[in-house]
Amino acid sequence: MHLSYVTDSLGHLPFEEMLDVISEMGIDTVEMATGGWSPAPHLNLNELVEDADKRKEFIAALDKRNIKLCALNCSGNPLHPGELGEEHREVTGKTFELAKLLGVKKIIMMSGLPAAAPEDKVPNWITYTVSWPPVLKDILDYQWNEVAIPYWKELVKKAEECGIEKIALENFSAQLVYNPETLFRLRDAVGPMVGLNLDPSHLIWMGADPILAARELGEAIHHVHGKDVRLERHLSGVNGLLETKEIDDVANRAWNYVAVGCGQDLQWWKEFFSVVKMMGYDGYVSLEMEDLTMSPEAGVRTSVDALRQTLSF
Repeated sequence: MHLSYVTDSLGHLPFEEMLDVISEMGIDTVEMATGGWSPAPHLNLNELVEDADKRKEFIAALDKRNIKLCALNCSGNPLHPGELGEEHREVTGKTFELAKLLGVKKIIMMSGLPAAAPEDKVPNWITYTVSWPPVLKDILDYQWNEVAIPYWKELVKKAEECGIEKIALENFSAQLVYNPETLFRLRDAVGPMVGLNLDPSHLIWMGADPILAARELGEAIHHVHGKDVRLERHLSGVNGLLETKEIDDVANRAWNYVAVGCGQDLQWWKEFFSVVKMMGYDGYVSLEMEDLTMSPEAGVRTSVDALRQTLSF
């Protein structure tokens, strides 16, 4: 496997300065956000799609430092019923076009989350149902069968037209696909182009075991994010892991995203990567650093050091 880097955590740096910083750390592969939830700090999607010269400049900056582009990331909510959904669907379509122009074969994104009914204005994440009240099952049926699966069937066709080989969905919260089981539900409906961007941090705070998840996923692992989380024992043990406090209220949250190695120890990461590779994945592991307890540069360096000690190259 090969270490890559999601560039957003150094979004305060200009594009080429960011490339210099990661190059000095020995990182030679990047996964770049094009929009959606990300402000896309290091590229202008419309500009790159429309202007061949801008694309040449973009690639030249990477080539100058011997840095490869492994994937484009357009994570957002393309199933949102309002204007946000329209915006994210447009970003997704243009990201696919850019992938075709740049020869990128892998897209990282999220499944999206629909509303609960056609007349609703906001998405609705159903995380509990034992058939009571019955409306919860009706909502899930609507979200899957009337919104998500039809949309994704068309999106897979678009991806094929653009030469994309893999779409890796991050198992993020407030998305219809948030774990292996929901990934397989969508994959079974739309085909094997869709797999998981296996992010262990989200599975851990949801109470799952990412190592067991990797075994279950097998060839459906399309990408991996190197991202850690820490369950704050003094709070999670009292209040559980459902958390609504702001992400920057780190001292009072039941769990926090942290630099790699500051949540799970290095032995855990060694086992995780060993099992992921044993299941057949031999691609990129993209560091996604969202530790708000330290500076972005410190978090990236801490994480890179941990990943270099644990990745099965």
